[in-house]
Amino acid sequence: MGKLIRDCVPETIRAAGGFIETRRLGDDEYRRALREKVVEEAGEVASAGSRAEMIEELGDLLETVRALATHERIALADIELAAAQKRREYGGFEGRTFSVSFEPPPQG
Repeated sequence: MGKLIRDCVPETIRAAGGFIETRRLGDDEYRRALREKVVEEAGEVASAGSRAEMIEELGDLLETVRALATHERIALADIELAAAQKRREYGGFEGRTFSVSFEPPPQG
């Protein structure tokens, strides 16, 4: 089982005397691997213990989001605009509002 890794990791492993086998992913594989990596990094953010670990994991998540956006030809400015639009429509998270229960409105 493999996973997407940063470009310099194989060199670091080999320099330390380790072995790693790698291959270059095609477009569809890369897209899928980046999406999996976003989930992986988000999980690491969620389980971060210290402030330093949180900063490191948020950095990893940001780098993965940047790579996915670049691959999908999405400008970071467009992502910021989408976030700003949602913030205007629905607000942010500063209020710490937590949904305890929910029933959608009736349709029709």
